[in-house]
Amino acid sequence: MKIVCLHDKEEIADVLARDPGLNIYAIGDLDPFFWPSTTWYGLREGQELRQVALVYAGPDLPILMALESGDPGPTIELLRGIAYLLPRRVHAHLSPAAAAALEPEYDIRPDGNYLRMELTDFDRLDAIDTAGVAQLGPADRPAIDELYRVAYPGNWFDPRMLETERYFGIWRDGALISIAGIHVYSTHYRVAALGNITTHPEHRGRGLAARATAALCQAMRHDINHIGLNVNAENSSAIACYRSIGFERIAEYGEFMLTARPVQDH
Repeated sequence: MKIVCLHDKEEIADVLARDPGLNIYAIGDLDPFFWPSTTWYGLREGQELRQVALVYAGPDLPILMALESGDPGPTIELLRGIAYLLPRRVHAHLSPAAAAALEPEYDIRPDGNYLRMELTDFDRLDAIDTAGVAQLGPADRPAIDELYRVAYPGNWFDPRMLETERYFGIWRDGALISIAGIHVYSTHYRVAALGNITTHPEHRGRGLAARATAALCQAMRHDINHIGLNVNAENSSAIACYRSIGFERIAEYGEFMLTARPVQDH
């Protein structure tokens, strides 16, 4: 086995396409919009690329992604080989077994178990009434920031995503009260990862997030083959919301905060 730094998008895409639902975020990061912020590593056996790992240099904190749908062995070997190359502090999406492989170099703080869900039932999606849901854009930024301040202060909102025209919301009396958007969107690779979905606390329990999310998915269904999202495994209300639209669980993984251990003097 040989560990390599990867630069060929199509070679990376071929590996990720083995399980596109699991790898929606990573596939989307191959898009020219995200590519400059990415670093890719691979585990090669002969001519075969067995596994890849992505480090995304996000605006606040780097993100490490290396998910697998079967044997974690290749992922573990890859992570052990690149541990010295990783940022000193990084937020990781990994299986528990893969995260444990980094314990010699990193303090690992679990940050929750998550489900990867993918839109699979378009009949349910089409049955959702999306009347009153509006497309959002850069001009709506003040209202969006205010909603996130009140309803979702720990969000991962990137204002540049408004330029994709793939944020939708519901207004009430001049105020934005519910929103659904994206983290990743690529028409070239035909994938989208939803995110930053929330409703004002005073308006929850009325199905508003489901309507906004459904409108978003309906707007993308002809441009995108795989629409997915992440949700905390303990957030039963959100999971029920996504199931009502047509999403199904396809994988479970952990999120971890990794902080490099101090180098020991000898």
